[in-house]
Amino acid sequence: MGKLQADDTTSMLRPVTATGPAEPLWMRAPARDDEGRPLSDFMMLIPRLGKRPVEQMRQILREIEAVLCAYQHAVVFADMNLKLNVLWVTVRPIPGICLELPAALKVRVPEAMLVASRHE
Repeated sequence: MGKLQADDTTSMLRPVTATGPAEPLWMRAPARDDEGRPLSDFMMLIPRLGKRPVEQMRQILREIEAVLCAYQHAVVFADMNLKLNVLWVTVRPIPGICLELPAALKVRVPEAMLVASRHE
């Protein structure tokens, strides 16, 4: 996984890649790993994140980034949409990761809520 960045102009937390911010999420989020195995993903809602004062918002994004970096062995893709206040994370199919990682995020960002998870 590449370095994650918070980009104020595109309102996203994402791996640094050549993909443009205008592409839909389904085009950017991988569904399979390099060996063709299906990946899992989950979505978390962080209420009113995009409407918070800039420094508070940046601090929350740093907390999210710290957790995602701690789980870089599992995280394949992450996208933070500040307009929708939704964090989308795609992970390797590691048993329990779609509960463990959201729980770790919730410890650092208590208002974060797990909305959905999917495993093929």
